[in-house]
Amino acid sequence: MPPTARATESGSTTGRAPPALRMAADVKYTGLGTFEFLVSGAEFHFIEANPRLQVEHTVTEEITGVDLVAVQLRLAAGETLDALGLAGPPQSPRGFALQARVNAEVTGPDGSVRPSAGKLTRFDVPTGRGVRVDTAARAGLEIGVRYDSLLAKVIVHAPDFAAVCDRARRALGEFAVEGVRTGTELLRAVLAHPDFTAGGTDTGFVADRLDTLMADFTPKPRQGTADGTLTAPMSGTVVSVDVAVGDDVRSGQQLLVVEAMKMEHVVRAESAGTVRAVGASVGDTVGEGRPLLVIDPSDGPAGAGTVADTIDPDAIRPDLAEARRRLGIGLDEQRSEAVAKRHRIGRRTARENIADLCDEGSFTEFGALAIAAQRRRRSLDDLIVSTPADGMVTGTGTVNGEPCVAMSYDYTVLAGTQGHQNHRKTDRMLLLAERRGLPVVLFAEGGGRPGDTDTTAVAGLDVTTFHQMGRLSGLVPLVGIASGRCFAGNAALLGCCDVVIATPEATIGMGGPAMIEGGGLGTYRPEEVGPLSVQVPNGVVDIAVADEAEAVATARQYLSYFQGPQAGGEAPDGRLLRHTVPENRRRAYDVRTALEGLADVGSVLELRAGFGTGIITALVRIEGRPMGLIANNPLHLGGAVDRDAADKAARFLQLCDAFALPVVSLCDTPGFMVGPDAERTATVRHFSRLFVTGANLGVPLVSLILRKAYGLGAMAMMGGSTRAPLATAAWPSGELGGMGLEGAVRLGYRKELAAIEDPRGTRAGLPGAGRRAVRARQGRQRGGGAGDRRGDRPGGLPGLDPVGARRPATRGGLRPGPLSRQAPSVRRHLVRNPRRCRPAEPLRTAGPLLGVPSRSDGRIS
Repeated sequence: MPPTARATESGSTTGRAPPALRMAADVKYTGLGTFEFLVSGAEFHFIEANPRLQVEHTVTEEITGVDLVAVQLRLAAGETLDALGLAGPPQSPRGFALQARVNAEVTGPDGSVRPSAGKLTRFDVPTGRGVRVDTAARAGLEIGVRYDSLLAKVIVHAPDFAAVCDRARRALGEFAVEGVRTGTELLRAVLAHPDFTAGGTDTGFVADRLDTLMADFTPKPRQGTADGTLTAPMSGTVVSVDVAVGDDVRSGQQLLVVEAMKMEHVVRAESAGTVRAVGASVGDTVGEGRPLLVIDPSDGPAGAGTVADTIDPDAIRPDLAEARRRLGIGLDEQRSEAVAKRHRIGRRTARENIADLCDEGSFTEFGALAIAAQRRRRSLDDLIVSTPADGMVTGTGTVNGEPCVAMSYDYTVLAGTQGHQNHRKTDRMLLLAERRGLPVVLFAEGGGRPGDTDTTAVAGLDVTTFHQMGRLSGLVPLVGIASGRCFAGNAALLGCCDVVIATPEATIGMGGPAMIEGGGLGTYRPEEVGPLSVQVPNGVVDIAVADEAEAVATARQYLSYFQGPQAGGEAPDGRLLRHTVPENRRRAYDVRTALEGLADVGSVLELRAGFGTGIITALVRIEGRPMGLIANNPLHLGGAVDRDAADKAARFLQLCDAFALPVVSLCDTPGFMVGPDAERTATVRHFSRLFVTGANLGVPLVSLILRKAYGLGAMAMMGGSTRAPLATAAWPSGELGGMGLEGAVRLGYRKELAAIEDPRGTRAGLPGAGRRAVRARQGRQRGGGAGDRRGDRPGGLPGLDPVGARRPATRGGLRPGPLSRQAPSVRRHLVRNPRRCRPAEPLRTAGPLLGVPSRSDGRIS
C-alpha cells in the first residue's frame, strides 16, 4: 500500500486526523503536497514532505479515486475543497495499487545499469481492466542518453497485493518495445518472486536476490568479439578517441571514452594487438553493441605487454596539489609578513590562539577556502591571496579531551571584520554547536565591514548570526575572549557569551570610532571607547588576564567546570577555617579565605571580581566535583547587597542552573542596601531578580551562614528562604534576624529605651526583660530557620553531622560544631548530592543568562 494511503488508514483507526493532515496543520501548510512515510505493518515513520506532486501520485489516485492533477488545477483556478467534495475526512483506501517504471536501460549481472539509446520502432502499451499507462513516448521517437531514461509508468489496481503483482507482471509482458532495450524482464522477475508477493520487502530486495532474478534472461554479451571487434558497451556519445589505425596497443590500454547519462565510460583493449580500423569519431552517438574498433592480435613484441593499473601512493594529482596550495595560502607559515607584524606588538595570530586552545592535533577547520564576497570590485586572485578564510578561522576540536567549537576573527585579514561569507561560516558553526551540544569559544577581535558586493542583501539585517548566538545562551557554555579592538557586531557576539575574558589592551564597544564620529557623537581614539578601566567595573568583562596565553588557559579552565568531575583534587586544610570569621562580630574580613578553605586547592575561578563587589561569585571544585559558589563580601558595605551585587549573583545562579552545577551560598550580610541613594538605582527590580532566580533553581542549593543573616538580603542569598536550600547550616558565629540587632532594638524597644534615665551609665543597654526577649528571639531564629527544606528533622541532616563530640541538637536539627569540623561535613553533603545533566538534554533553567524571559517559565527578573 502506498505511504500516503497507509498513513490515512493508520490515522483513521485512532480516531484522530491522519498524521499527514496533522503535520500539515501544525505548520499551516496550504495547497497540494505529498507526505511520505516508511511503513512496516501498523508502524510508520515520516520521511519527507514535498509541496508538489511526486512520481508516486498515480498510486494515490488509484486507491482514492481522486485525480490529483485535476484537483490541483481546479484549486488553483479558485474552486474550494467543499466544491470538489474533498472537505471531509478521506475515504478508506480502495484495494492496492502498484506502479512499475519502464526505462530505456538494462541491468548487468553485477547490478550496474546501462542506458539504451535509439529510435523506437515499436511502442505498444498494455491495456485492460485495472491497467493504466502514463507515457509520452511513441513509435519513431529518438531516445538519447543524456536525460532521464523513463519511457512509461505502468499503474495497476487490484483488490489485494498478490493480485496486483500478478496483474502488473502480465501487463509488462504485453508491453512491446523495439528499437531500445528496457528493464521489463527484471521487473517481471521481481513481481513473480514469492518473497515479493508475500509482502514485507525492503529496499535491499533486488540487490540481495540479483543472481536469482536475472537467471531467466540473458544479459548483454561482452563488448569484444572473437574477430577482435570492440563494440559499444552502452548507448552514448563518443567524447574521446585515443588511438589511430596502425597503433600498437597493450591489454588494458584506454582506446576511447563513451559518455552516457553525464558519466564517462572507458573502453579498453581486451588483448594486445594493432588497431586495424576505427569506426567512431568524437561526437558520434553510438548505440549499444555498435562496432567501434577492430584490433588484430599482435604476433611480434611491438604489441606485447599489459597496462598495469598500478598506483603510486606518493603521486600528487593536480587537483590535490591545487587544493593544498589554496589551503596553504591562509596558514601562518605562508603569511610571514602578517605574522611578524602581529608578533611585533606582542600579539598572537588567530591560528596560534586556536592551536593553544584545542588539544594538539584535534582541530578541524571549516570553511578554510572561503574568500571575501567582493568579486565585483576585486579580482579572484587578489581575494584568494588577501582574504583567506574571509578573515575568520572556524572549526571543531577538543578542549580537555571534550569536543568544542572554536572560532576566531583574524585581525590580519581585513582587520577581523564581519563579512558575508564569515557570517555564513559562523552560522554553520553555531548551528553545529546547537545540534551537537558543543561549547563555543569565540576570539572576538575586530568589527563590522562595509564593502561586500556579492550578495543580494540591501542592509544585511537578515543575517542570522546574532539570533543563532542568542539561542545558544543557557544551552551550551559560551566563552568570549577579547584582545585588542572589539567593536560593533564582534562586540555583540562577545556580549552574548556566558563569560568574557579580556587582555589589558582590549577595548570593547558597540560602536567603533568611525561609527561614533559618523553619528555626530565626537571623535575618539579606539583606546578611549571601551577600555578595561570601564568594562571591568561595569561588569562587561568577567575575567581580566595578562595576555592571550593566560586568556586561553583561563578559557580551558572555565570549560573544565562543565566537563564533569575530576579525580585527584587536593582538599584544603580545614583548620584554617577556624580563623576566617573574627571573634569581634564588627570586624571586617576577607571572605575569600572561606572559599579557599572549602574548595579543592587551586580550583577557585572567580568571575566578575571587579563588578558588584558586595558578592563573590566563583566556580569551584569540592572533592573534584564542579560547583558554583556565592558569598557576601564583608569588605564592601559590610556585606550589604547592592544593585550590582544582586544582578551579578542572579546571573551567576542562572549560569549554574543552566548547566547543572550545584550551588554553595556563604551568607554574611546585614541585608539589602537601602536608602534614597540606593533606590535611585532601581533596587526594587534588581533585588527581586535574586528572589525570582533563586525560587526557580533546579539544582541543589546549600547555604552556610558564616555570621550575619539579616532580613530580605539573607533570604535572597538562600533562594528566598532558609527552607529553600537543600540544607541550611550555620557556624557558631552565625546570627539571624529580621534586621540588625541594634536596629531591631531601637525599633522594637523604642519606649523602653526612652524610659532609661541614665543612657550613658553602666545600665545603658537593654532592660533585663528586653535583653531576654531579644536573646530568645535570636535563639529561635538560629534553630527553626536553619532546617531542612522538608521540615525540621531531629537528629541532624545527613552529611552535616559534625565529627567528634556531639552537642545538644537545636530545634532546627543543626548541631553547631568547630569550624574545622563543620566545613568538611558541608563538603561531604554537597558531593553526595550532585545532580548531573546529560548532554543535549533539555535543561530547565531559571532563565537565559542575560536576564531575558526564561524558555521554561517565561519569568523576567
